[in-house]
Amino acid sequence: MTERVVVVVGAGPGVSGSLARRYAAEGWSVALVGRDGEALAALADQVRAAGAEVATEVADLTDTEAARLALVRLADWFGRVDVLHVNPSAYREKDPLELTVAELLADVALGVGVLLTAVQTLRPYLGAGSRVTVTGSMAADRPWHRAASLGVQKAGVRNLVQSLDATLRPDGIRAVSVTVRGTLAPDGPFSPDRVAEALVAAARQDEDVWSAEVAYSG
Repeated sequence: MTERVVVVVGAGPGVSGSLARRYAAEGWSVALVGRDGEALAALADQVRAAGAEVATEVADLTDTEAARLALVRLADWFGRVDVLHVNPSAYREKDPLELTVAELLADVALGVGVLLTAVQTLRPYLGAGSRVTVTGSMAADRPWHRAASLGVQKAGVRNLVQSLDATLRPDGIRAVSVTVRGTLAPDGPFSPDRVAEALVAAARQDEDVWSAEVAYSG
């Protein structure tokens, strides 16, 4: 059994990749799950280069059974989960008059439903002190009408995080979403590395003054 483990759901080259490398640099073991096998392999190589143990699983995260099986295999490999980070969301450039109900529900299944699947599946591996983190967005409060489903996803996932935090709190497990109040960019205050730092800081809040939502304004 390894000492500390982070599971990154929806892993890829952006914020989730920076977060994986950030924990790896501290000596954490890293479990990665996502649907892009090439992106996972590239990220796994970067994590190994930092000297960390890494395991990967390729899965369609909206396929609940496939996602559950992949998550259990990763958790069984390491034996525990100290931080669960859930990252995915769907970007679909359609306004509310173009967006169909089926498209909206499909996007919410990824941007909100995956969090539910991940926490329910990995709950047996989360112990007192474990943390659940989620990448949030200002789209929850200020949606762009041309990507209407994204705002719904981000508002929904923030709401779900607060319910999860209240549910898990009696067992010493906390959940937090980090609302990124800016546009992601390769460099500067909203670079993936800087957002990853904000996610780590949110996970390490003092439990006595814990907030289930933390705003990151750069």
